[in-house]
Amino acid sequence: MSFRKVVRQSKFRHVFGQPVKNDQCYEDIRVSRVTWDSTFCAVNPKFLAVIVEASGGGAFLVLPLSKTGRIDKAYPTVCGHTGPVLDIDWCPHNDEVIASGSEDCTVMVWQIPENGLTSPLTEPVVVLEGHTKRVGIVTWHPTARNVLLSAGCDNVVLIWNVGTAEELYRLDSLHPDLIYNVSWNHNGSLFCSACKDKSVRIIDPRRGTLVAEREKAHEGARPMRAIFLADGKVFTTGFSRMSERQLALWDPENLEEPMALQELDSSNGALLPFYDPDTSVVYVCGKGDSSIRYFEITDEPPYIHFLNTFTSKEPQRGMGSMPKRGLEVSKCEIARFYKLHERKCEPIVMTVPRKSDLFQDDLYPDTAGPEAALEAEEWVSGQDANPILISLREAYVPSKQRDLKVSRRNVLSDTRPAVAPSSARPGASTSAVSVHTPVPGGSLTGAAPLLASHTARWLPPAPCPRPPGQVQGQSTPTHPVGLGWSRHA
Repeated sequence: MSFRKVVRQSKFRHVFGQPVKNDQCYEDIRVSRVTWDSTFCAVNPKFLAVIVEASGGGAFLVLPLSKTGRIDKAYPTVCGHTGPVLDIDWCPHNDEVIASGSEDCTVMVWQIPENGLTSPLTEPVVVLEGHTKRVGIVTWHPTARNVLLSAGCDNVVLIWNVGTAEELYRLDSLHPDLIYNVSWNHNGSLFCSACKDKSVRIIDPRRGTLVAEREKAHEGARPMRAIFLADGKVFTTGFSRMSERQLALWDPENLEEPMALQELDSSNGALLPFYDPDTSVVYVCGKGDSSIRYFEITDEPPYIHFLNTFTSKEPQRGMGSMPKRGLEVSKCEIARFYKLHERKCEPIVMTVPRKSDLFQDDLYPDTAGPEAALEAEEWVSGQDANPILISLREAYVPSKQRDLKVSRRNVLSDTRPAVAPSSARPGASTSAVSVHTPVPGGSLTGAAPLLASHTARWLPPAPCPRPPGQVQGQSTPTHPVGLGWSRHA
């Protein structure tokens, strides 16, 4: 009796990664050497931000995505911090607003000019002061406008209303040791954290209460990471007691035992997980590794399914991940990473091979758009809302980006962004974010003159007539006279 191994069916089984060509990389960037397990990189559909080396303070570089090639050493930076920058994060609701945390114990929020920097930016829109030690984590709320979380080495988590520059919540008694990372859940009602005491915690920030806690989620002493998945489960990376790197999946309703636990290898770099809620794929990048592993999370055991590994030659210093609305839909691109080398940033494209040029509905379900579902005051009052979704099928025309204005009374000058005019055609030029979408139907507008000018066809020359008396199949005489055939008497 023969047994045939059944291969698990998945549309992501053949996902492959490919680095872009050298002329599409960002060269000569002096990536920060600070000893902190941050990604050092943040990207959105308009800009790439990289924390760089700076003398006499902290700085990060903000480049329009189109500015590839060698970056001049004199290119302007965002340089308002007095200590090294440790973490940066783009606002999900405004592609020109970025937050940064630094060793100078402050959080700063910056408004980037629409076309990028032309001179050094030293004046932030707002400075948030409340930590007593360096700030290593900043992350925006996924659905509420202007709500920002920061965590510092003082073991305190602060939640801010950036629009009014006020501190909303201070959580200073829930973490007894250094906080490694923080991740919001899908609608921003809870967040999970990984701590140096080896515990993973799920916290309700508005009540300031601990919802669930798992001690010794990973028994190793090296840094851990914990992220929320779209269905509410928690995915963690860490180390075993024997210093082997591990992945684990947890159900918040029962944290006694992991739903799945996998050991990877015995390297010593911290594993940074990047999660795509639309495809349920987790990409795991190790600091100092030269590879990216990716796994599909499903509801069937063993829950964590290994897909493939992208391998390159150079180790990575950091990594940034492009939001879904910034991808090339026409090329079946499901993820794009920005890998930091020692002096370079290299985009890596993850693609699902498909033969059809049509829009792939199964790869691109509606995804989170840049419109906030709630105002900060609504979230504080106890409301929750899922992200407002947009379709990637047609060219997405967002509303014009608003400048971030800090007011002690109201959030911003107006309550809602202006709706894009209905007459705007898909793919119309706009100063805001553009989503790459294939041209529907492959239009040939403007091709008629080209076709008309090339109607003449090449015809082969007519065959030469046989000279009189030559039998068909007989060889041609080799002594022509002039342009005709020689005649014999």
